[in-house]
Amino acid sequence: MTRINLLRVIGICTATVLALHAGMAFYGDLVRPSFRAGDLFSGEIPPDKARLAAAGGLASFSWDGDLLANYAAAMAADILHRPSIDAGGRASENKTVQAAVVAALKVSPIRPALWLTLGTLQAQAGEAVTPAVKMSYLTGSVPIDVAFSRVQTVTSSAAAADEEIKLLAQSDIRSALANRSRYEPLLIAAYVQATPQGKSLLLETTKVTDPKFNEILRRY
Repeated sequence: MTRINLLRVIGICTATVLALHAGMAFYGDLVRPSFRAGDLFSGEIPPDKARLAAAGGLASFSWDGDLLANYAAAMAADILHRPSIDAGGRASENKTVQAAVVAALKVSPIRPALWLTLGTLQAQAGEAVTPAVKMSYLTGSVPIDVAFSRVQTVTSSAAAADEEIKLLAQSDIRSALANRSRYEPLLIAAYVQATPQGKSLLLETTKVTDPKFNEILRRY
């Protein structure tokens, strides 16, 4: 009799856990932001703060990779589009969002755009970006908007001095040059803002890929 009761208790507990899991999954589908890390680099506006708050409540104890990644990306876009007025507030927001991005990547690391999001936040905070940018390259391909944003991050930071990243970044630069009519002014702006190593990377790549554009860059 005791064994039967124990099995009943186990069965009830299992059913309860499954029901809770199903409920959380359903609620997660409702509150999960549709905003993704790639949207951050294509100019999409992040969700409003009320929707972010709803997703944040579930994200604090969820293992749903998509929920965590979308929530972290939306948080990042929110502080990048709508930063605090004072420097202390911006630093605090940046630290909080970096923690959310890292938490999402621990659960679901194969997210190149989210790794770049981490690198972007680190660059804003004046931190080393090379490891995060390198992971962005190593975890998969990205759309052209994300690739160009990665060029900006690489060429404006110490990442441009990393030999492996320099090789990987050349493909991003070539992708932008393949859409030169759209990206020419943006590449020029990136060159103007680049570090000496970043300028060298852009000049070396364009010299082979697009000599005429290389001549244009050398005027700046």
